[in-house]
Amino acid sequence: MTSFRSWKLLKRNTFCDGVKSGLKMKLLPFMGVLCTAMLFVVYRTTIYQYHHTEMDEKLYPFEILKESALASGLLGGLPHGIIRASSDLELKPLWSTSSSRSKVDPSTRRCLLAIPVGIKQKDNVDRIVQKFLPENFTVILFHYDGNVDGWWDLDWSNEAIHIVAKNQTKWWFAKRFLHPAVVSAYDYIFLWDEDLGIEHFNPGKYLKIVRFEGLEISQPALDPNSTDIHHRITIRARMKKLHRRVYDSRGSTKCSDISEGPPCTGFVEGMAPVFSRSAWYCAWHLIQNDLVHGWGMDMKLGYCAQGDRTKKVGVIDSEYIVHKGIQTLGGRKTPRRKASNTEELTKRHGAASVDPRMEIRRQSTWELQIFKDRWKQAVKEDKNWGDPFLRNRNRKRSKLKRHGR
Repeated sequence: MTSFRSWKLLKRNTFCDGVKSGLKMKLLPFMGVLCTAMLFVVYRTTIYQYHHTEMDEKLYPFEILKESALASGLLGGLPHGIIRASSDLELKPLWSTSSSRSKVDPSTRRCLLAIPVGIKQKDNVDRIVQKFLPENFTVILFHYDGNVDGWWDLDWSNEAIHIVAKNQTKWWFAKRFLHPAVVSAYDYIFLWDEDLGIEHFNPGKYLKIVRFEGLEISQPALDPNSTDIHHRITIRARMKKLHRRVYDSRGSTKCSDISEGPPCTGFVEGMAPVFSRSAWYCAWHLIQNDLVHGWGMDMKLGYCAQGDRTKKVGVIDSEYIVHKGIQTLGGRKTPRRKASNTEELTKRHGAASVDPRMEIRRQSTWELQIFKDRWKQAVKEDKNWGDPFLRNRNRKRSKLKRHGR
C-alpha cells in the first residue's frame, strides 16, 4: 500500500515537473524576444544620448565647456545661474531709448565679417562692407596701420568694431580677438583680406549654397584674371555652382579622382576663408600664437572640417571674387626726397637697406618650417591620435585591391 502511494506521489510530481518544464520551454522564446527588445531600447537610447551630446557640442560647445569648468571646480565660487559662457561682438548702448529699442535685434546678426585694413585700401573695404551690410552682418576691422580716424566719415563705421595694433597680421588679430567663446553667436565667420574685388559676389546667395551643400569651410572662387593665384583649386569653374576638387596632371602635384588631400581637394586658401561656428572652434586652436603669418595652416584646415574634408570643404564658383594681390602690410614707404650722391654711395658700399617685403617673406618661410615641425612632433607625441584621412585612404586602397583595380 505504501509503495503504491509512493508511486502515485512520484507520478504526480513527475507530471507537475513536466508541466513546469513545458511552460519554461514555451516561455524561453518570449523571454528571448523580451531581452532582445530591451537591449535594442538600451542601445537606441545610448546612441540617441551620444548623438544628442555630439550635437550639443557642435551647436553649443561653450555650454559644454562651462559644465566642464563647473565640474572641475574652477567656477565653484559662482552661483551656477549667473554664468554666461559665451558672448558676441555687438555694440551695446550706454543707455536705452525708445528709438534704440526699435532697431534691429542684434541676435538676428548671425554672421561675422572680419577684415585687417589699412587706410590705403579704404575705398575697396568700403565696397566690401557695403555688400555685406544688407545681409545683416556684424563687421569688425583690424587696423594694422594705426589709422582709425580716417574711417569715421563712412556711414557704417560707427556700427563696426575697430581694433588697432600696428603692423600685425590677420592671424595675429584673429587669435586674440576672435576667440570661439566670443564669436559663438555667429553661424559663419568670414575672415577676409582687404584687397578683394566683390563685383560678382553676393553674401546672401553664397550662404544659401554653403548651407545647402553642408560646407563647414569654404571660400569664393577666384576670377581667372586675379593677380594672385597660387593653387588651381581656387580658380573659378565657369559652368559650376561649386567644386570640391580639381583635376590637374601638370606639375609635380597630380590631382585626380584618387587625390584625397590639399591642394587637390579639401582645401581653401587664406585670403578669403569662411568658417562655420564648429569649424572655427577647431581652426582657432590650430592658429599658432607666435607664428603670425599663418603659412602652411591652409594645408591643415581640412582637419577642422567636422568630417570628410572632401565633402565638407568647397569652393563656390557662382559667387566669385578677384584677388588683387596688393601688398600693403610692411610695404615700403615712398621716399620724401631724392637721396643725395653721398647717401647713394653709402647705400651701395655700406650696409644694404632693409626691404620690408623681403624680410616678411623670409619670416613667413621660417614660420612655415616651424609649423610643419610642430605638426610632426604633435602627431608623434599624441599616441591616441590617428590621422582620419590616412585611415580612409588605406580603406579605399584595400577596396580597390579587392576589386582588382
